Amino acid sequence: MSERRTMASGDVLADRYELQDLVTERLGSVTWRANDSILNRNVGIEMLPSADPRADHFIEAARRSTTVTDPRFLRVLDLIEDDHGQHLVVREWARAFPLDQLLAQSPLPNPRAARVMTEVAEAVAHAHERGVYHRRLTPHHVLLKQSGAVRVVGLGVASALAPAGHQDTIDDLQAYERLDVDSLGKLLYACLVSRWPGAHIDQLRAAPTEHGRLLRPRQVRAGVSRELDAICDRILGDPPAHHRPRLTTADDIARALHLVGDESITPDGPTTLTRVSPDLLRLDPVVVPEGPPPGLAPPRRRPKAYEPAPPTTFERGRARALGATKGDRRYVLAGLAGFLVIASILGFLVSRTTGGEDNQLTHSTAAARPLQVASVNDFDPQGDDGAENPRQVRRVIDGNVTTGWRTTTYFGQAALGGLKDGVGVVLDLGGPRELSSLRIRLAGGPTDVSVYASSPGASEPRTIKGMTKIATLDAAGQDASVTLPSGFFTRYVVVWLTKLPEVEPNSFRGEIREITVEGRT
Repeated sequence: MSERRTMASGDVLADRYELQDLVTERLGSVTWRANDSILNRNVGIEMLPSADPRADHFIEAARRSTTVTDPRFLRVLDLIEDDHGQHLVVREWARAFPLDQLLAQSPLPNPRAARVMTEVAEAVAHAHERGVYHRRLTPHHVLLKQSGAVRVVGLGVASALAPAGHQDTIDDLQAYERLDVDSLGKLLYACLVSRWPGAHIDQLRAAPTEHGRLLRPRQVRAGVSRELDAICDRILGDPPAHHRPRLTTADDIARALHLVGDESITPDGPTTLTRVSPDLLRLDPVVVPEGPPPGLAPPRRRPKAYEPAPPTTFERGRARALGATKGDRRYVLAGLAGFLVIASILGFLVSRTTGGEDNQLTHSTAAARPLQVASVNDFDPQGDDGAENPRQVRRVIDGNVTTGWRTTTYFGQAALGGLKDGVGVVLDLGGPRELSSLRIRLAGGPTDVSVYASSPGASEPRTIKGMTKIATLDAAGQDASVTLPSGFFTRYVVVWLTKLPEVEPNSFRGEIREITVEGRT
């Protein structure tokens, strides 16, 4: 301890490395930022007293880590034994921000989290191919540069600081690989929700559990991608949900993240990023520099975000078309004008014909009466399995107001726990019918209800997109009615619950007991 304290800023090691800033002290080792006076560049120096029984293992572990040539790991530049009573490992110095500092402010967006974890998983997979394991992978060991590049630090540190004389067996190596794979799953979990599974670590709070089982990211924060949630569960789930195969290697995780891709990641809600620098969340590709390392203050590249985007296929085609019609544009414009006139006339004639048929249908209808519902199904387009208690759904049209269809119980807030926009039932009237009114019997209250209807010729809906909202009932009681203007035709009606009554403290569940539809056939 006394020898470490004699080292101070300004000391020169190995006649070339001038110590500048003390970075960390951990497990008997000290890390400094230093300046290489020969190459005029910053380096990181990790030192351990030469008298420490782990010193030789420290140097040997650093030497083994040099077999991993993946550029995402900080390279070992020099190994020095017994200089000023210290064993030294000299590494690259990266001007970057630790991932834990960003996650302490807010989670990463889904596409950025997938990109970062793909880079980290590929780097760890390359290290495992060489028989080298990290064993201490946390958000503090992942660095994000302003260019968008990802760097991993600490490779070999854990094994270097293990008890002296320890020889790794085959069982130890398999355990090290499982530990790294588990850490990759925890890193992905932390990127999505800013929580660390298992314990408080690196400024992150422990992830929540329920009955001893870790909650999935989508159960902790709204807006998490289904695809990334499934990958996380395939690593950490015990066992994974829906009998999905487990991801057991870093290469499996990297392949799964590659298959997801940025385009297929679809969040269910908005994400909130208000305090994180946009430069740290860019999706620029990692650029591996060639040639000697840069100097102390190299010139910065112009960010790709400022470069003009190349012309698209549509823009190139439009430019060719404009060039081809140069001098003859009067004729082209005249042709377009004639086409628009003809289209307007045809549209007018079709609308008159359709209007006559509609008037004839309206005048021939009888008085409003209860309509028979051909079938009813549960409607849960945003659920994991697309179903919500389907065995109970027939109760909403059985004429018995003492029984009904219930939603799943949601926790935390009335808006379905922040997990979905809504859930409900879809009624099939058997064909296009003219609706005049609906009567909805509910249990408990208050309940927020919206009513949607499809176009007369549409097929059974799978989502509310494209449907017409015909009524909204905020804080409805146990008996609610909706009256519609005459002449409204539809076949499918969706009763959509958006806020549920509280059935127990912090627990919410909705129930539809009976739906009556009136109209004309």
